[in-house]
Amino acid sequence: MSVVESPPPSLEARIHGLLPALSPAQVRVANEVLRDPGAVASSTIGELAARCGISLPSVTRFCLALGLSGYAELRLTLAAESGRSSTSWERGTGSEVGPDDSLGEVVRTLLRADTRALEDTVAALDLDALGEAVRAISDARRIDLYSVAGSACVAEDLRLRLHRIGRGANCWSDVHNALTSAALLGAGDVAVGISHSGETIEVLEPLQRAGRQGARTVAITNYPRSPLARAADIVLVTAARDVTFRTGGMAGRHAQMIVLDAIYIGVAQRDYPLAEQAFDVTADAVATHRTRRAN
Repeated sequence: MSVVESPPPSLEARIHGLLPALSPAQVRVANEVLRDPGAVASSTIGELAARCGISLPSVTRFCLALGLSGYAELRLTLAAESGRSSTSWERGTGSEVGPDDSLGEVVRTLLRADTRALEDTVAALDLDALGEAVRAISDARRIDLYSVAGSACVAEDLRLRLHRIGRGANCWSDVHNALTSAALLGAGDVAVGISHSGETIEVLEPLQRAGRQGARTVAITNYPRSPLARAADIVLVTAARDVTFRTGGMAGRHAQMIVLDAIYIGVAQRDYPLAEQAFDVTADAVATHRTRRAN
């Protein structure tokens, strides 16, 4: 069977994921790259440093933070990505909604943002880490899921999916309940923290407590250098960009859902006969609660 490889994550997605962890000087470079990538691609390192009001080494450190070898590779990457798109990054990702935009424009903006989030998330996803998370959850004695607000919706969806194939999990959105549950975990258990920002205390604290108790910890976040990511044994990164009035919104949740869907299917695959049997039994249990279609 042939394997379809995803394109590499866009440079823009990588920059947005690292923004909270960059120094003030590096943020200036990041903003300039995001504002006008074409101009940066055609600029020397000295010209870019002058526009940003920073030193040449700060530009180089920004490139290294992105995993690039230096400024030359940054320019080449920007030129290559500009060649794949005739529109600007701002328009391509649809990150801004203006006060006078029509509803049609708003819908198209949201579609672009959600589509780009899914594509960039799949492209950036660490498949080794994903496999590690699948094995840990599949073999776990107990599974805890920690999340609040919008992320709690996708966590509950994963809980229900795992339950459907015979893998019980607890979903905690109240920090007191989460902490008391985490305190009872130990070796052989898994705790999963889900937070778009990776900075939500109500998710971070129970994940840290679970780790101290000996449980394996998994973080799902949009920011790979966030406190949640640093606290976890396994990190799965999404790549959603916020839209006006929609910080951590549906684009972020859609990106989280594709990661959690991959985990769920991976767990089901590891014990396919049992998962298939559980799925059939549960489907039969609710079969009488569906209306029949008229002939």
